[in-house]
Formats: sequence, C-alpha cells, structure tokens
Amino acid sequence: MSDTNTEQLNNASADRFERHRQKKIDREAEARKTRRKKVFKKMSLWIVGLAVLIVGGWLLISTTGPKGPDYSQPVEILGRNHIQEGTTFSDYNSNPPTSGDHYQNPAPTRFYDKELPDEQLVHNLEHGHIWIAYKPGLPAEIIDGFKNFAGGNIVVTPRSKNDTDIALAAWGRLDKFDIVANEIDGQRIKDFISRYQNSGPESVSVQGHLR
Repeated sequence: MSDTNTEQLNNASADRFERHRQKKIDREAEARKTRRKKVFKKMSLWIVGLAVLIVGGWLLISTTGPKGPDYSQPVEILGRNHIQEGTTFSDYNSNPPTSGDHYQNPAPTRFYDKELPDEQLVHNLEHGHIWIAYKPGLPAEIIDGFKNFAGGNIVVTPRSKNDTDIALAAWGRLDKFDIVANEIDGQRIKDFISRYQNSGPESVSVQGHLR
C-alpha cells in the first residue's frame, strides 16, 4: 500500500474517532443539560411550595388572630399546689381567680348550667384552658350563646360571685365586662381565647374551637 493510501486511511480513522468523540461530548453535554433542568424544576417546585406555605401561614394568622384591642389585665401569679377536694382556698387575688392552689382534677371542658368550685377551675387554667364565667340570671338567649364557645380548650360555667356579667379567665390573665343591649361581645371573647389559650404552665390541651 502506498504512503498516500496509508495516509488516507489514517485520516479516515482520525475523522471517525473525532466524530465519535464529538458525539460522546454532545451526549454528555445533553445529559448534563437534562440533569440541570431536573434539578432546576425540583428547586422551583420546592421554592413555590415554600412560598405557598409562608403565604398560607401568614393568611391563617391574619384571619384567625385577634382582631380587636386587648381589654384584659395581667394578674400576679400565685402558687399552684394541689389541695384536698372540698376544701376552700381563700387567698386568691382576683375575681374570679386566675392562679393559685387548686384541686387535683380539672373539670371537663364543656358548657355547664351549674356552678363549679373555683378551686377546680383554676386547675383548668393551669392546663391552658380558658374559663368563661357568666353571671346567673342573664337572659336565656345570652346564656345559650355561650354554648358556642364551650369545648376544646374552653370551659363555660355560671358563677354567682362574678362582679360583672362576664369574666374571661386564663392563667394570670383576666377580662371582665357587662352585657350591652342584650348582646354578647363575641369578638372580644374570641380575641381573648386566641391570645391566651394554651398559656398555662401545664398546657396539655387541644386547640379550642370558635364558631
């Protein structure tokens, strides 16, 4: 074989090798491009999901959080020892009490039409519950309205010792007011619940419901 033919064969082999090499480079580049697209797509979905969570959380907070001013007052925290059921604790520092010694067993969170001992309900407050105490003798339709708040973290009872129509008690917090024009200030009650439920030192309760 002549030198010319040998050179042509070598050139042809070199061309095939170069084409093969270039195809391999192109395939690897396309594979990298595809991988980048997949990674970018996953990152985009993750970013969009995170944005949805952030916006959704903000909307949830803004729509379910307190809407009015806080009328409640802080009350100095007393001890929280257990005392024997049936005994009376006379050293509470608010009416109704918001902390202090109490019975060992809290009351089930629901609506009551009979009074319960302060000493029992203080244990509810320790567990992060809200106590709505209403004055007996209010119009029946007003009392029925309190049933909408009962359950979850919220216990509702009549209380003859109240010095106002309604008292809202949480651990170390108290709001008291009278009925105006035979209507419950439902938003004020909801705001108090939203601010102070689960604020007790032994918060073991579930999320209270608001209708």
